[in-house]
Amino acid sequence: MAAVQFRLEQRFAAHLRAVEDAFVDPEVLAHLAGLPGLGRPELLDRSEDGSLVRQRVRYRFEGHLSHTVTSVVDPARLTWVEESALDRRTHETEVLVLPDHYADRLRCRATVVLAGVADGVTRVTEGDLRVRAPLLASRVERAIVAGLHDHVAAQAAAVQAWLDGDHR
Repeated sequence: MAAVQFRLEQRFAAHLRAVEDAFVDPEVLAHLAGLPGLGRPELLDRSEDGSLVRQRVRYRFEGHLSHTVTSVVDPARLTWVEESALDRRTHETEVLVLPDHYADRLRCRATVVLAGVADGVTRVTEGDLRVRAPLLASRVERAIVAGLHDHVAAQAAAVQAWLDGDHR
């Protein structure tokens, strides 16, 4: 079974270091709690070792699911831990999604790259997603990727507001 490849792009009007810092700042994570579809992110662990920043964050899905999807999964059990490792030298983050439940049905990993551009910073996430659900896998994968696109758009707006000082 082939994985679905996805690419997500965000743009920020700020310096690279400020954007990079925002995505590993526990206060920014708390600020993102109001985004639609996800519950309050829970920072489980964060450590820095030289240029490497590792963190583990638990998420809970709180969006709408079709009856087709809820016939296969219990919405109350849609929680996962996102493990990430940011290398500040390369401005790359490796991300692994670890479902708390249904680990046999979902696999997702991605690489996030920050790059300075003329008017600020781009944050590009490229990854692959694999869902195992008889007869429904491709439909669920498309729904998840569509949700990711919506989420990163809302996330970019919230982080930009934070960077602009609208969090005080």
